[in-house]
Amino acid sequence: MSAIDKAKNKVEELAGKAKEKSGQVTGDRRQENEGKADQAKSNLKDAGEKVKDAFRD
Repeated sequence: MSAIDKAKNKVEELAGKAKEKSGQVTGDRRQENEGKADQAKSNLKDAGEKVKDAFRD
């Protein structure tokens, strides 16, 4: 996995966490769920990159 892809995935994950916490604080369930979805999407991308790396080696 390239360092750029890894950094992008981490930024997306952190943004999702922030969105989730913001939703919790304000009581906005929709925003909280969007944050969780963003985190899940980031984790899936990260896993996909790891699989690609495994096949390259």
